[in-house]
Amino acid sequence: MAKSENIEWHHSEVTKEHRRQLNKHKSAVLWFTGLSGSGKSTISVELEKKLHNAGIRAFRLDGDNIRHGLNKNLGFSPEDRKENIRRIGEVSKLMVEAGLMTLTAFISPYREDRDGVRNLLGEGEFIEVFVDASIETCELRDPKGLYRKARKGEIKDFTGIDAPYEVPEVPEIIVNTDKQSMEESVKTIMTYLKKNGYIE
Repeated sequence: MAKSENIEWHHSEVTKEHRRQLNKHKSAVLWFTGLSGSGKSTISVELEKKLHNAGIRAFRLDGDNIRHGLNKNLGFSPEDRKENIRRIGEVSKLMVEAGLMTLTAFISPYREDRDGVRNLLGEGEFIEVFVDASIETCELRDPKGLYRKARKGEIKDFTGIDAPYEVPEVPEIIVNTDKQSMEESVKTIMTYLKKNGYIE
């Protein structure tokens, strides 16, 4: 990829802190990670609605949606997965600068890539949410029929089948959808946000 030359950073007189003061809440990225079918999208959709109804300016970035536009030129090789997460990290950073609570729902299987996004952001601006569910549970749900296709060899490099998933080592939040309902999972996340002063 060619690098841009003759560029410089232009600062704004309206800062992230100004936007947070206007919004009356902090901004951060809630980074949902987990296997396909673990419940990332379902929980993030409900959480976005809950935050919105509470007067919190929130926006959700979903893995499939992003691949329809911004990342439609990327496949699922390790290199493309890495670039997919890098781009989302940069978009997420812009949204945090804009003062938004940003929800991202991506498998993001590699620890290094998730840590790369964490390092783009300031202290406390990256909240890793591990949506934990066993491969057996995810295969039983299989909302898109992807596991079935992967088992038949119709999809290659499928996370959890023939591509790795690296479990977060110290996520800020864990929700276990083998045991917790969607409502319980959302409540766990909302409790964390209130307890840690992100929202009132």
